[in-house]
Amino acid sequence: MSAPTQTPPHPARRGGVDIRLPWWALALPVLAFVTLLVLILDPAGAQAATADPAITQLFERAQQLLAR
Repeated sequence: MSAPTQTPPHPARRGGVDIRLPWWALALPVLAFVTLLVLILDPAGAQAATADPAITQLFERAQQLLAR
């Protein structure tokens, strides 16, 4: 006696996986890219923050150590 076979509830898809992304999953990276592109093209718009001299010296020292 053979066992009855069960059919899957949904037919198998052919041709790949169907993935749907929310609108913001594409919009956020595009917005970040455009923002960085604008800052690169117009560097006068980006203002450098004034840093504490001790922090600046620490970064310079770290850069020197990494350059060795």
